[in-house]
Amino acid sequence: MEDIQLMHSLGVNSYRFSISWSRVLPRGRFGDVNPVGIEFYNKLIDALLKKGIEPFVTLSHFDVPQELEDRYGAWLNPQIQQDFGYFAEVCFREFGDRVKYWTTFNEPNVVVMQGYITGDFPPARCSKPYGDCPAGDSAIEPYIATHNIIMCHATAVDIYRNKYQTKQGGSIGIVLTMIAFEPLRDIPEDRLAAERAFAFDIAWFLDPIIYGEYPPEMRQILGLRLPTFSPEDKKKLANKLDFIGINHYSTLYVKDCMFSPCESSVNGAYAYGSRTGERDGLPIGAPTAMPTFYVVPRGMEKIVMQIMQRYNNTPMFITENGFAQKSGPKKDMLNDMDRVEYLNGYLNSLTVAMRRGADVRGYFAWSLIDNFEWLHGYTLRFGLHYVDYNTQERIPKRSAKWYKEFLTGDTKTIRKYGGDYTVSSHLQM
Repeated sequence: MEDIQLMHSLGVNSYRFSISWSRVLPRGRFGDVNPVGIEFYNKLIDALLKKGIEPFVTLSHFDVPQELEDRYGAWLNPQIQQDFGYFAEVCFREFGDRVKYWTTFNEPNVVVMQGYITGDFPPARCSKPYGDCPAGDSAIEPYIATHNIIMCHATAVDIYRNKYQTKQGGSIGIVLTMIAFEPLRDIPEDRLAAERAFAFDIAWFLDPIIYGEYPPEMRQILGLRLPTFSPEDKKKLANKLDFIGINHYSTLYVKDCMFSPCESSVNGAYAYGSRTGERDGLPIGAPTAMPTFYVVPRGMEKIVMQIMQRYNNTPMFITENGFAQKSGPKKDMLNDMDRVEYLNGYLNSLTVAMRRGADVRGYFAWSLIDNFEWLHGYTLRFGLHYVDYNTQERIPKRSAKWYKEFLTGDTKTIRKYGGDYTVSSHLQM
């Protein structure tokens, strides 16, 4: 409850959170609904609404009930579609009277790339040269897993469209992590490599959902390794989505590896190009504490315009955007001017895209408080509020004070940082 009060005092009007599948259905459709899990989310949703904060809810955020992995291999088996549909319907039924914004998945492209290509994330499946895992096939499994995730999305949207959307009045989309790619060299080969990187990173998921087919760039290279969609699949995919969520942090260079020699193309070889944050020894932007995350504000405009142009200006939300600090002395963490400059730069870039016609409906800063960052644990801090992990005390950083002033249209803040935020009132913050 104290964190909801933090949100309220900050002045935000929406909060994005994820439901843990395992918390609601510990054994998937093979067991009972967990009433304590339902109660937890009901309390959270009701408390947000009492403060005038709109819940923006994700169904799947990396976790899968262990039962499904043990029984049939989770994302590698089409049975997952039945389980995901069952889970989605439980959530629509229990929470949909109050939740008006749903996303089916958070960063499924990370799930697949890290879980089935490099093996860094669970279920840690991979093969050489991408990684050295006990099991897995990096050349085949990522495409199977992606296909099942896409069809899980389609299954959930089909259920929502046919049974809940009209009476509940909500909308449904999907969230992908989106790096902006730039050619390392100003040559045709690298420009094409940057286009392939977009296709293999982002269009891999969005093209089937919006157009019913995988990107032609992928089909040309992968051929039969890419699954195909049946007529029944395409019927479900015709439901598409209501909005696209963009998690954007950084921009990287891409070097061609199809027609040019590469020292190591493993990092990003599934896009047939090598990715890097440096050119001639110079970083693409100021480095942050998160590896491969650089401060490149122009990337926000670039990625939003790419999504606008490829997907007919489908409504968009910036669902994550934030700055990583390396955990250190408290006084240094609180005086986070680097984060202020980051947010200022990326919001200005977003404003430019909106003025160019991009239909952006909202923006969410990552994150409200410092938290556990997956493989990096507590060594990185993304929060607008500092967390003392020994006492759990939350303390506003300089960025929290800046963000509050930004949201309220404080003219001193606007003048100080040189931004023109005349569109800020239209953003769901």
